[in-house]
Amino acid sequence: MPADATPHEVVLKEYEPVTVPHARLYGDDLDKLRATKAVTVTESRNGYVLKANTTTGVLQLDRIRLVLRPKFPIHGKRLIDWLCYANHRQDPDETLRNWPIGSDGYAGLVPAALLHECRLLLRRGLRREYVRRNRVDTALQGRLDVEAQATRCYGTVDRLHLQSFEYEDGGWENLVCGAALTVAARRSTDLRQTMWLLDASARFPCPQRPLDALSLLARGRYTRLNSHYRAAHAWARMVLGGGGVSDLLEPYGFGAKSLLLKLDVLWENVVRRMAIEAAADLGGRGARKGEGDIRTHAGLGAKAPSFRPDALLVFPPSAGKSTTPRFLVVDAKYKGYVEKNVSADDRHQLLTYIAGYTDPDAPLALVVHPSPDGPTQRVLRVEGPRGRLGLIEVLGLDTRAAPKEAAGPLREAIAGFAGSATPP
Repeated sequence: MPADATPHEVVLKEYEPVTVPHARLYGDDLDKLRATKAVTVTESRNGYVLKANTTTGVLQLDRIRLVLRPKFPIHGKRLIDWLCYANHRQDPDETLRNWPIGSDGYAGLVPAALLHECRLLLRRGLRREYVRRNRVDTALQGRLDVEAQATRCYGTVDRLHLQSFEYEDGGWENLVCGAALTVAARRSTDLRQTMWLLDASARFPCPQRPLDALSLLARGRYTRLNSHYRAAHAWARMVLGGGGVSDLLEPYGFGAKSLLLKLDVLWENVVRRMAIEAAADLGGRGARKGEGDIRTHAGLGAKAPSFRPDALLVFPPSAGKSTTPRFLVVDAKYKGYVEKNVSADDRHQLLTYIAGYTDPDAPLALVVHPSPDGPTQRVLRVEGPRGRLGLIEVLGLDTRAAPKEAAGPLREAIAGFAGSATPP
């Protein structure tokens, strides 16, 4: 393909199949598609059938450019609120609300957010520290590298291999930002944004291989001296493909020259934070890791796999009724339950949670789903030959509102459970 040729663009909506001719996909492209797991690929007589999952963003392949569109119309200016909320960031200032969406959809917000945070760092002044440097000089300044001197110079005395510490901005914090800005500039399809990213990246140090910054992120530690880098590093981690808000990005994004956001994972993290904050205000808390897990024993192998809801809330026992804490399950479903019934699989899952976590007199579980046209609420009553098995309260949160405002129906449902052992 000529360098100036524009790849054919294919638009996919979540769970809607599109057929691409065999000539458009081959070898490496198919491997990338299977590696990212953002698209299901099956072969038919007319070509390859591509079906997007719950991932949105852009996949740049050799001959085609896949644009994955979300099924729920969450406006880009609102999506950044949800991203910041899930990432435990403060509310974005007004300048962030002017970020353009562009042809890359929601994925374009991430490099814009990275650019904004890096500009704030530049305005404040980059952190400088003593960085070890290896260099060759004719005078001894610093510490002699004995091993390098013995193996590389073979007795030469006019060239000395030295190790010195220079006071500069080459610390890991700045290297991560420089690497992320460089990678974001390579992927950007907007000329103006590319120029801004390149301009900012030139003012940060950058490792020779940008993806080496992921190991720096993994080893790095924050103190009061560098804690102001956290926000920029959160977006940098997403751009570099090492995970963001609980792996919002597929870790193979760099290899496919793509930027992918898993909206179902984003929704789970948003709902989890909403539920835990609401429980804390009512005297409850989120369950600790491993607390209250429902496990399957005596299966094949030595493992005992567990059932774990998206949010498990713990409340003090009811006065005069029990001495054990009360549990409430909140499960996030990135599904269109405004117009569709809760699926049989989800009802079975929630009934398992009800049987494992609740008392017979309060068999309640909450399902939280996105609702683009305003909040919704309904209660499903599951009954069998022996009477009531459980209540499933289905809550739709308004995706047009800021997270704290949209959480109203969820807070009310949790408050109803916390205030009484008997469900509404």
